[in-house]
Parts: sequence; structure tokens; C-alpha cells
Amino acid sequence: MTAETDVLVLGGAGVDTIVHVPELPVPLADSHMIRPGIVTRAGQSGDFFALGTSALGLRTHHLDLIGDDHEGDLVRALHRDHGIALTAVPQPCGTKRAVNLVGPDGRRLSLYDATRWAETDRLPEETVRGLAAASRHAHVVITQPCDRALPVLRETGVTISTDLHDWDGANPYHEPFALAADLVFLSAAALPDPEATMRRITARGRARIVVATAGAEGAYLLADGELTHVPAAEPPAPVVDSNGAGDAFAAAFVHGWLGGEPAVHCARLGAVAGAHACTVPSTRVAAIGPEALRAGVTGRAPGTAGGA
Repeated sequence: MTAETDVLVLGGAGVDTIVHVPELPVPLADSHMIRPGIVTRAGQSGDFFALGTSALGLRTHHLDLIGDDHEGDLVRALHRDHGIALTAVPQPCGTKRAVNLVGPDGRRLSLYDATRWAETDRLPEETVRGLAAASRHAHVVITQPCDRALPVLRETGVTISTDLHDWDGANPYHEPFALAADLVFLSAAALPDPEATMRRITARGRARIVVATAGAEGAYLLADGELTHVPAAEPPAPVVDSNGAGDAFAAAFVHGWLGGEPAVHCARLGAVAGAHACTVPSTRVAAIGPEALRAGVTGRAPGTAGGA
């Protein structure tokens, strides 16, 4: 049976309020004048990943707990405007939200509202099972309660990817995601020895591919036991914000992976998409399209004849 969906995204739907600050850490003061202003928009990790895969032509379906509130309306509108299927499970605690403090160099500090979830939260098992059975692949965001859905996904036989973000290699919360996924992404920012953590993931879990992104230093790809350094791509415009860069990297990598591309080429696609994301202001969302992605890998301007 042909799958109805290419990528099922679980979790990570929410709203961010963007606050530009003069520097990070924020200088202690009674007040700061903020320019270009304070903006609230839909878009957290799962949203960005879904936007990325959809923009690259993959049929994408997003599943998460979403409240009947203003933030939930923003999330629903984002998916509607971009033509992304959304299954919104009612969340009495409200839609996930955060405040992102963004410095002049594009770095950010995220403050997440911890009241927007409960220990009893669950994604309905039959909903997860049904959507997974109709999908080629599932990407699981580490937001609560997506870990509870991992065994159900494994039962359906769908391949799984996840992004551990700035995991330190020790926090037990991340381990179920790291060990259940076939494809694991994480940031090297908090890892004292990225290669050791990457190899430990493959030794203990199911993953045969682990990618550790390292910002301007590129990324490290562990595939079939071989570690490869993939250089960072040149941003197509000035860097203004790193928000969503890791999600864009993962989305482009999965796009290539589902297309049967070698892992190293997938990582190059990810590097181009991540660099593009850094040029998009945090106050809006704009995922890279297939033509610009190909151009970034080949070094040709979009619309130029020739292929990779």
C-alpha cells in the first residue's frame, strides 16, 4: 500500500514571543528599548521541521497537543496557510509557548512556559498508530509526551528520526528518544566529547546515523561506524538569527535520506538549509525550497542550468 504521508511529525507545536536584546546575557537595567520590536508568532521545533519538509515537497502531517486558545489559533493558522495537515489533540493546559531573547549576533536564549503541560498528557495511541501506518517516516520532537508514543511507532515499523537539541549526553530525559530512533540529530554545544556520545548512541540504540551539528564549524556525521566532518555552508545573506537552524538541517537531511541519497550528501543538504535558516529573522518563518537547496549544494545560483 502506498503511504499517504511522507513525514509524520510528532510534537513541538507552539508559539514564540521574540524579544531582541542589546546583548546576551541581558545587562541588568530598569528597562531596555527594544527594536525592531516584540513579535509573537507561531513556530517551535516541530513546526519548523514540518515547514522544512513541506517546503521541500514532502507530504507532511503534524500531530501534537494544542490548546483552545489564542496561541493554538496561531498554530492552526500557520499550518493552514502553508498547506500542512495538522491533527490537534485538545490540551487543557494550553498551547506551548516560549519567549526567545535574541542578541545582535543571532544567538538566542529560550524561556519555555512549563505550565503548558501535565504528567498525564498523552497522544492517543490509536491516533499515533493510524497516522504512522499511513506514513513513510516519523520525526519525533523531544517535547512531552512524545516519548510515550515511541513504542507505538516502533510497532508500526515506520522509520524514526529525532533531534536531541543541546543534550549533554547524560540527562536521562533524552535517552528514550536517542535509543529508539533510526536517525539521531543533536547539537554538539553541550557535549565535551561529541564523537564519544555519538558512538554511544549507536552502540546502545537503533541508530546507524547520528549527526552532531556545530554551528559555524559545520557538522559531524557518524554513519555505519565512520565519522565524517561536513563543513558549514556559506549563508546566502547576512546571519541574523540561529533560531530554527537545527530543525532546517534535520528537515533537509531527512528529505535527502528519504530520497535515497548517501548520508554525506544528506548532511550537505542539511548544512545549506541550516545556513539559510540563519538568514531569516526570528520574527517570521521561511523554509528553503528545493531549487535554492540544490543551488546551495552545487554552488550555482537558483535557476542556473546544471545539476548536482
